[in-house]
Amino acid sequence: MNAQDRSNEAVTDGGEEPAAKKPKSTKKRLVVGGLGLAVIVATFVFVLPQIANYRSVWAVVKDLTWEQVGFLALTMILNLATYAPPWMAALPGLKYIQGSVLTLASTASTYIAPGGAAVGVAASYGVLRAWGFRGRPVTIAVAVTGVWNQFAMLGFPIVALGILTAQNERNGLLDTVALVGVVIFVVAVAAFTAGLWNAKLARKVGNLAARVSNFGLRLIRRGEVSWDGNSFVRFRDETVKLLARRWHVLTLATLAGQLTVFLVMLASIRVCGVHASQVSLVEAFAAWSIARLLGSLPITPGGIGIVEVGLTGVLVAFGGHNADVVAGVLVYRFVTIVPTLLLGLLAGATLKRYQPKAA
Repeated sequence: MNAQDRSNEAVTDGGEEPAAKKPKSTKKRLVVGGLGLAVIVATFVFVLPQIANYRSVWAVVKDLTWEQVGFLALTMILNLATYAPPWMAALPGLKYIQGSVLTLASTASTYIAPGGAAVGVAASYGVLRAWGFRGRPVTIAVAVTGVWNQFAMLGFPIVALGILTAQNERNGLLDTVALVGVVIFVVAVAAFTAGLWNAKLARKVGNLAARVSNFGLRLIRRGEVSWDGNSFVRFRDETVKLLARRWHVLTLATLAGQLTVFLVMLASIRVCGVHASQVSLVEAFAAWSIARLLGSLPITPGGIGIVEVGLTGVLVAFGGHNADVVAGVLVYRFVTIVPTLLLGLLAGATLKRYQPKAA
């Protein structure tokens, strides 16, 4: 919202609208927070103990050798090292250290507040604008990195289903998730392609979106939007130019970032005793891809509770021993969440130190 919009809002509303909306907003946050808390409590107090006793799980974890712990640490560091490249590809001028700080801070925010990817997107946009990057390049970078990540997340279950089908293996949950993923993936790709196809279509979509937005804003006595179809055309032109030069780098960087998370998960279950004779590489990938997609639902921060139940259930269904699977899943979640959260909070507290001299 620009200064003019805020001025119009103050004059039109007389300062009453925010006060009228606050109780409703607070109630909504409490409901969402309560639901998320209920899911987390149910997962760790009721569901996981039914799969494996925590005493048995701890027995697996405490038997890890220093070599195994070091191996896990190496996979974690490798994953952290892949945070920056997608942003560097999407936003020319962004340095590696800045991309790492940006991603750590935005990812940490998703572990603090429910809301899924939207929380991380908002945090990323806010950090980049605070660092002085211009609005449209930031919007394009946020959009293309988000879209590429969603494409990967939707595509992995489809790939896993294809490989398992070729090996004459089936999993009911994977079938369902992959089917939903196919539908959403096709619609998303079609919508993204249509939006970038030509300037005339982009202008029509932008003008229609502006009219609909202005109509809705008038109903709640807000100022009109400052963009229109021409803004969409400029956004489309710059996005096409960026992707024409960097789509392959962005794709490789996104795949590296996603697949190193899978590497952390694979290492976690292997060191905890879930061997290939129980759960193969492809089965582990299928379980991970399902859990990642389920964890993207904006119910709990970072999908806590949802990922653990989904990943554990599928790995056990594929043949993993209960205590080993639960231990591996909890180790995986600890290794991917706790270091990122701590480093992300540190990055968020020191953002000004990494502000580019010339954004």
